[in-house]
Amino acid sequence: MTLQPAESRLSDRVGRADWDRIAGDLAARGYAVEDGLLSPRDCRSLAALYGDDRRFRRTVVMAQHGYGRGEYKYFADPLPEPVAELRAALYARLAPVADDWSARLGTERRYPSAHEDFRTLCHEAGQLRPTPLLLRYRAGDYNCLHQDLYGALAFPFQVAIQLSEPGVDFTGGEFLVLEQRQRRQARGEVVPLGLGDAVILAVRHRPVEGPRGTSRAVMKHGVSLVRSGERFVAGLIFHDAT
Repeated sequence: MTLQPAESRLSDRVGRADWDRIAGDLAARGYAVEDGLLSPRDCRSLAALYGDDRRFRRTVVMAQHGYGRGEYKYFADPLPEPVAELRAALYARLAPVADDWSARLGTERRYPSAHEDFRTLCHEAGQLRPTPLLLRYRAGDYNCLHQDLYGALAFPFQVAIQLSEPGVDFTGGEFLVLEQRQRRQARGEVVPLGLGDAVILAVRHRPVEGPRGTSRAVMKHGVSLVRSGERFVAGLIFHDAT
């Protein structure tokens, strides 16, 4: 039996997702969950990269910047093949949704169908550094509510993939989403994620229909207090950084 290359398996897995359902969930809530995007073996392999500093361009200790507690590392170019393949495959499926959101919000921004073409636009805007990352949380760590914006050009979606198993590898550490609509109090949600599950979320805002037309709901995300163990997460941000 001949095995497919890892990158082909990952692209196929992305392609098999129900993208109509995902687009509907994004429109309704600003986030969508795809169960089991990565296998347990894929999760272990990605998490194991954290100890290899040759793979990364920068390490961020969150407490030093007021971001919370914990640590994350930005991958360096060239990205590991599974990360690059996931980033490209997910972007291709999300670009039409991004165009739809732009049209609903009355903006002229449209997104190329291929991720490499979007990266070219980032580089032309002076955003040259890759932004996919691995995050590590231990007991007592958390991530404050935030937005991942790294320059003037931003893709409206990003993806976080749970690489550790809740209740086995760690407790606590729930993924949090906050929405703030105009003239309303903020609304927060806990997004349950299992091993290998991915959450696709709005980076900055989402269109909301109301009696006065379309408005922008501001979106933020974070992670609650990790109570025990160790939690790894892969973050796939599609725009590059200045």
